[in-house]
Amino acid sequence: MNFEELNLAPAIVKAVLEQGYETPTAIQAQAIPAVLEGHDLLGGAQTGTGKTAAFVLPMLHKLSAGEAPKNKFGGVGIRALVLTPTRELAAQVEESVQTYGKYLELSSTVVFGGVGMNPQISRVKKGVDILVATPGRLLDLLQQGVLDLGQVQILVLDEADRMLDMGFIHDVKKVLAVVPKDKQSLLFSATFSDEIRDLAATLLKNPLSIQVTPRNTTVQRITQVIHPVGRGKKKALLAHIIQEH
Repeated sequence: MNFEELNLAPAIVKAVLEQGYETPTAIQAQAIPAVLEGHDLLGGAQTGTGKTAAFVLPMLHKLSAGEAPKNKFGGVGIRALVLTPTRELAAQVEESVQTYGKYLELSSTVVFGGVGMNPQISRVKKGVDILVATPGRLLDLLQQGVLDLGQVQILVLDEADRMLDMGFIHDVKKVLAVVPKDKQSLLFSATFSDEIRDLAATLLKNPLSIQVTPRNTTVQRITQVIHPVGRGKKKALLAHIIQEH
């Protein structure tokens, strides 16, 4: 299978091919058709599997085919919301949106904590089609009344297990309470703990489940090595390993 066979808009395929990608990864080949068909999705995929493109590409396709509503401030209404656990991941996801959507007339921005809020307020009030955010800063903007999530059509929870590990579950539930109920929801997680499954049960409607890695395993690209060593020699061993790498 190649990207031309996934029924994505030609402008999206062009952008993908320009990045040197020809063959979809396993998660992309399974998730993209499911998202295009409108299914909610529970995706099991680790970092490094092409997970981001698995939801960004069909999201761009669906938004490019629809009309943009207005938010309560008169700007473009947010139609897709992507929640991520860290500012680094949020920035990476928004960069992917920009890269793959470069030939589309869609706007996007990213909001996260640790930086000034005023430029973010101006951007979201003006309106964007796609918003990528960390839960804490998103709630800050919501509480200030400068953010309108009433037009969200697609919601993505990326690396949901990390969000729960970092204590964001209550923030996530607050966000879920203010987005439309009749949206398409996609949840991606490297592991499927009981907490993740409980969250999926409250968020997803008759979801398709796609898992491309063994359950609860470490990232396959990481080589794990055990060095049995006495307590007194641990520092010397660590120093040797660091020097070797």
